[in-house]
Amino acid sequence: MAIRYDGGVVMAGDRRATAGYTIASRRIEKVFPADELSGVAIAGAAGPAIDLVRLFQLQLEHYEKIEGELLSLEGKANQLSMLVRQNLPAAMQGFVVIPLFAGYDDRRSIGRVFSFDVTGGKYEEADYQTNGSGGIHARNWIKAIWQDGMSRDETVDLALRALFAAADEDSATGGPDLIRGIYPSVAVISASGYEAVAEVDIAARAQALVGGREEGSGL
Repeated sequence: MAIRYDGGVVMAGDRRATAGYTIASRRIEKVFPADELSGVAIAGAAGPAIDLVRLFQLQLEHYEKIEGELLSLEGKANQLSMLVRQNLPAAMQGFVVIPLFAGYDDRRSIGRVFSFDVTGGKYEEADYQTNGSGGIHARNWIKAIWQDGMSRDETVDLALRALFAAADEDSATGGPDLIRGIYPSVAVISASGYEAVAEVDIAARAQALVGGREEGSGL
């Protein structure tokens, strides 16, 4: 998921990968830096999705080295759109990859969120977007709570709550695993750049939220 906040955008993803009805991995990463001011999250076939992210990172790095400056956020979204379109033949065979792209637009001084369809269609979202099998459940939670002007910390907590809600309803979405110490991946992208939120911080927030749920806080 990607959620705009007052100073940029928060991206978050669960850690579960499935193979049919089997849990294939409990620790997969679904949120990656694209460059210093943007990030990309993945849904769909894990192998092709991670390859697409690596190629996207390489393209942005190459552009920066050749041109001596970062590509505009809109230009980055267009590059990712072309990569998704190139994957269409594989998608027709079942290897679907649907990324979510977000970043800080230093030309407009705001966070922006872009979603894609399987054909490479690119769509800018007003405030937030989710992806993957649990996306609709997470989006409904965000829709009920999100407000313009939310702070960084409020938005990080909202992202975690939305992931927990999705995990309650969708078997392919992994919730926080306090026993194994597995927590969602969360990144904040602002004028200061891409920053992965420390796992110890996410663990503390997750434990507080789970505890609040047990006490009937309405999570």
